Amino acid sequence: MRKGRVFGITLSLTLVLLLSYLVLWPVAIEPRAWQAPRDHGYVGVYTPNQRLQAIQVLSLPRSEGPEALAVDPQGRVVTGLLNGDIVRREHDGDFTVLATTGGRPLGLAYDAQGGLWIADAYQGLVYFDSNQGVQVKVTEVDGRAVRYANDVAIAADGTIYFSDSSSRFPADRYGTYGASLLDIMEHAGNGRVLAYEPASGHTYTVVSGIHFANGVALSSDQQWLLVNETASYRVLRVGIGSNNSGQFEPLLENLPGFPDNLTTGRDGKFWLGLVSPRSALLDQFADAPFMRKVVQRLPAAMRPKAQRYSHLLAIDIDGNVLHSLQDPEGRFGYVTGAVEVDQQLFLSSLHEAAIGQLEFPQAQH
Repeated sequence: MRKGRVFGITLSLTLVLLLSYLVLWPVAIEPRAWQAPRDHGYVGVYTPNQRLQAIQVLSLPRSEGPEALAVDPQGRVVTGLLNGDIVRREHDGDFTVLATTGGRPLGLAYDAQGGLWIADAYQGLVYFDSNQGVQVKVTEVDGRAVRYANDVAIAADGTIYFSDSSSRFPADRYGTYGASLLDIMEHAGNGRVLAYEPASGHTYTVVSGIHFANGVALSSDQQWLLVNETASYRVLRVGIGSNNSGQFEPLLENLPGFPDNLTTGRDGKFWLGLVSPRSALLDQFADAPFMRKVVQRLPAAMRPKAQRYSHLLAIDIDGNVLHSLQDPEGRFGYVTGAVEVDQQLFLSSLHEAAIGQLEFPQAQH
């Protein structure tokens, strides 16, 4: 009897402690309530297919996480890796290490002079060329530190547009993946898009209050800046021309996954990677901040995280989906985006230790 009583008391205390932990333990996030759009899943233009199963996997040296790609003036693919390396794929298929930023290079873009601009999540906006080496150009805009530089796009006039995904969760403290999970769970509009004018050194905020600002790209007429709002499953269109400056509108909403990078392709198209399907748990608790705190207290393995799936979209400036390329089995998983080189697509990934290569897709019907 005594043993049973002790066991009962021990069990009760354990349950009280567990409940107290789930309710009271401090967490990093302060979630905000919002209304997630109903997830219709993979239907209509997003109906599952196997068009990405033909990907050829090009293994990378030394590290992983080719999160974004650029194409240099000689048509060679360049990417940044988790260990800080910037690597280039040569025409013979080998990879050359160009530089190491000392941080975490994400978005990349070449300017008209052949210099490489890098959104380095740990350091800010960074510039590299073979003569000057690696230079950190922007670490603060409008009195606020750049804590998670993510993607970059260069306008015809030389202006560098780049995203700062989260002002709350520094990438160099939590890691890029960890910081993104925290910011998406919080959903407090901590992201912004910034601009830097190299000739004058002037910097400014283009738009703020974005729920994890991610990929950025410019329209061919230079009148619009497209921005992926990852935590809200949508692409935004921001006016930057003389006649539409300040206009701000959703371009493509209620995506079936989390949009990551955005790159400009040929014929007015944009390549958009959906790094993971949506999380039913996140959507369920979108309007329940308290429950999101409870979820954050669970072991990491039980919290929402990226799921292995392969999905790449091509869209136009009006938000029409031109291509939806998928591999539900995720042989080359966590696709973040793509660039075009001749008749080939090269795909980037959040976690893979490789770049994907695919024959340019035919028109989708």
